[in-house]
Amino acid sequence: MRYANEWRHVVERMGRWIDFDNDYKTLQPTYMESVWWVFRQLFDQGLVYRGVKVMPFSTATQTPLSNFEAGQNYKDVQDPAVIISFPLVEEPEASFLAWTTTPWTLPSNLALCVNAEFDYVKIRDASSGKVWVLAESRLSELYKTPQEYTVISKCKGADLRGKRYVPLFPYFAQMPNVHQVICDSYVTSDSGTGIVHCAPYFGEDDNRVCLAGGIIQKEGPIVCPIDDRGCFTAEVPEYQGLYVKDADKVITRKLKEMGRLVHQGTITHQYPFCYRSETPLIYKAVPSWFIDVPKVKARLVANNAATYWVPDWVKEKRFHNWLQDAREWAVSRNRFWGTPIPLWVSSDFEEVICVGSVEELKQLSGRQDVTDLHRENIDPITIPSRKGKGDLHRVEEVFDCWFESGSMPYAQLHYPFENQELFERSFPADFIAEGVDQTRGWFYTLMVLSTALRDKPAFKNLIVNGLVLASDGRKMSKRLRNYPDPLNVVSQYGADALRLFLINSPVVHAENLRFKEEGVQAVVKEVFLPWYNGFRFFLQNSARFAKEVGPIMRDAALAYSSTNAMDRWVLAASSSLLQFVQTEMHAYRLSTVVPRLLRFIDDLTNWYVRFNRKRLKGSKGPVEWRTALCTLYEVLFLLCTLMAPFTPFLTEFMYLRLAPMQPEGERLASIHFYPQQQPRPVTAEEARNQEAVERMQKVILLGRSIREKHHVSLKNPLRSVVVLHADPQFRADVESLAKYIETELNVHQVEVRDPGTVIKRRCECDHAKLGRRLRKDLGRVKDAVAAFTPAEIDAFQATGKATVCGYELAGDDIKVIQEFEGSETVKHASEDNLIVLLDMTVDQQLLEEGFARSLINRVQKLRKRAALLVEDEIEVYVSFEVPPKPSLDPTHSAAPAGAAQAKAAVQQAVANRAAFIREALAQPVLPKSAIPAGAVVLAQAVEEVGGAEVEITLVRLGPDFPAQTPEGVRAVLSSMRYPILRQQATAGPIRVRLDGRALELVRGRDFFLSTAERLAL
Repeated sequence: MRYANEWRHVVERMGRWIDFDNDYKTLQPTYMESVWWVFRQLFDQGLVYRGVKVMPFSTATQTPLSNFEAGQNYKDVQDPAVIISFPLVEEPEASFLAWTTTPWTLPSNLALCVNAEFDYVKIRDASSGKVWVLAESRLSELYKTPQEYTVISKCKGADLRGKRYVPLFPYFAQMPNVHQVICDSYVTSDSGTGIVHCAPYFGEDDNRVCLAGGIIQKEGPIVCPIDDRGCFTAEVPEYQGLYVKDADKVITRKLKEMGRLVHQGTITHQYPFCYRSETPLIYKAVPSWFIDVPKVKARLVANNAATYWVPDWVKEKRFHNWLQDAREWAVSRNRFWGTPIPLWVSSDFEEVICVGSVEELKQLSGRQDVTDLHRENIDPITIPSRKGKGDLHRVEEVFDCWFESGSMPYAQLHYPFENQELFERSFPADFIAEGVDQTRGWFYTLMVLSTALRDKPAFKNLIVNGLVLASDGRKMSKRLRNYPDPLNVVSQYGADALRLFLINSPVVHAENLRFKEEGVQAVVKEVFLPWYNGFRFFLQNSARFAKEVGPIMRDAALAYSSTNAMDRWVLAASSSLLQFVQTEMHAYRLSTVVPRLLRFIDDLTNWYVRFNRKRLKGSKGPVEWRTALCTLYEVLFLLCTLMAPFTPFLTEFMYLRLAPMQPEGERLASIHFYPQQQPRPVTAEEARNQEAVERMQKVILLGRSIREKHHVSLKNPLRSVVVLHADPQFRADVESLAKYIETELNVHQVEVRDPGTVIKRRCECDHAKLGRRLRKDLGRVKDAVAAFTPAEIDAFQATGKATVCGYELAGDDIKVIQEFEGSETVKHASEDNLIVLLDMTVDQQLLEEGFARSLINRVQKLRKRAALLVEDEIEVYVSFEVPPKPSLDPTHSAAPAGAAQAKAAVQQAVANRAAFIREALAQPVLPKSAIPAGAVVLAQAVEEVGGAEVEITLVRLGPDFPAQTPEGVRAVLSSMRYPILRQQATAGPIRVRLDGRALELVRGRDFFLSTAERLAL
């Protein structure tokens, strides 16, 4: 098949698991035979009949088009817009006025349609004296002022039902029940006269309302005097051979001569054209084969009720309403390609045989060479008539593709000819998923056929997706090129990013999505990179642990026995996440699952890893180091198993690097082979710990918001934060985690207090709301509320209601306002009953610490720019003597005002905070003048720190030497691999031979392992 390989590549690149090697295709004879069998079951139940369907029709190609094809080529055209009079039979002096833009359909008029709910008026025209009937809301279509007419009477559209009128032409007047008024809501008040002329075989709605109104019957005579060339037939001899568009003017002229033309004009509107011939389409009745769906409507509604849909409103509203109004289903199409309809008929259609299998066709036709069921092989086959009507020939039509799609549950397995046991085990399907546009498509045809054949739905669960539109809100179109190439998006951002973007979008709510490439990019930036950085951080520190301490393997028991509050929190949170995901996935609620997973990734990377960086690097000793790493492993592994269905490639990448830490017997080849873990019950103690951490997070978030609001960077240390809350348990929780708050908010002290010590509370009324209710008593109630005592405020906050001056007030009738009483340097933020205060006072000590933190930050960023790994050992040198940048401006100052003071302040801060810097960087900062000769410089940059320029140099860690050490010794020791040099130097003197002499080199006398050691720092 053409493009089959390309399609397979796209599907597999997107990470969809589809068995292409054992797939089914609707063109396969086995599939087509099962479609025949399905149709035969409907035929035997009396659900198949022949009628007509109004379809877009190309007179140039003489073929009907699908609605999709008709919608591809709309153009602005100018058409006639005429108003015609139809005299009432019972009152010849009064006439209905109907409006149309297709005068050529008037010879086929069989009814007039009004809206039963509209008001209609009988008026007398002031200039002509004639009496017209039209919708009251459409008088402006004919008249500019009310003085131009007189209203005689008024009635509802429903009162006009059944009234007969005089037809324009006599051609079909002999038919029963024609030329009367019917009612339907499709008549609108935004154009025309509120009365629609109906030619039921030239308009889909016309056909529907005329069938419902009894004007025509499903299998009755067809009033369609237009041939396939778009010309009138002999049924309308007056215009025989005339093309419909040419007939518009001729018929309009005739109506004028008859005195039936009330108004003539033109209208510019969009009209469908044939995309092949660029000629205007017409809507025309085409013979078609139908399934009589209304006969099984009650069973359809019942079976729909037995299914589960996400979201449920599509099932309960849109689909249910569609089933309630189920119409006959036209299943035939005038095409060459498709499954041929297996009906062999006589020339008069009085003898019809439906064939349900290849074997039956062989028996009926006497042909034994039937293998392929496509038209070129089937059409020449005839079946002898049982009624003496000669040979029966197959009808020309093929099945609508939706009939083939609806037959999929049976035809994919060649049921009932093969795989009967497999079919019975797998029907109905556990779940299906498709776009919301399939409500009237695949979902409908599946339900109709399964109901008719087996009286049950074809699926148990259904996920309805919205539509992915272009960024401008229009449908994605190859012609408009209004979307990026999907494979380019996948190539640039990865299939996982595109998958997660779509899964975490309105599409899973059955809502439409305007696709923007920036959204896919945001997934990479905001989800994948933080997640991957946390994963990489784990690998780096696991490698360091293995190198410095020993092998590390997965140890769930060690992780779950941890007493660390953040370990217990993240493990309990992961157990809760697992329980939530399994519950929601069982209910097919993707819209809730992915947001929760993304929030957990944020918790993992921005809270757990961030708060435990030093511990995960080994700062608390090997026991805590191993415990922290095992805890992070458990969480990362669980996250991989949960995210695998959504991001299959990234999770597989991560798993293959986590797998070596799995015990040999538990290790599987792929993350996708792992069954979902069983959720571990969260104990009461763990639940309490989770709540405590969540409270700590609230405090930190409020503290951050204060800093952001007042433009104070987190790098600048502050003296203290005060946490105010009335709940003693809340205060105890915060106190137990105060060290994390200190670190994250960069404060020296955390104080937790009852708010009553520093917060003043008062109450006031909602004047706007209560004013309408209390009127003159508002002032009295307002004063009483303002005078609430602390006890009364407590009572209102506890119960949410209060009785004031005889009035019951509740909810937001009363506002409790908390006012902070303190100094101007203390800023605050609050949420619910939590208040956080930050002391913004900065002294010399805090200023120096801020400079030190800024320098540490610049060193870390330079390491990152130099692509250094955690295990890369370096020494850091700084210089405050930065030469000024050259300038051609003679007025340019060598150093800006205040630069000298800033330099001195930062230099002093670095000296005073040397121990703090050393602890943060795990090494001292050295003067640039101490860089040894021959040192390997890895990176160098001039950075701004506290308003001063500082040159930072990163040098590869290596030996340093006293001045007296000979060059030969220097060369020998510098050539050694540094880990070996350090190992030998730690064990004792290093013995070497140089120029034939045996030398014993002593650390601290002949060499140093680093410049820091030489400087005795």
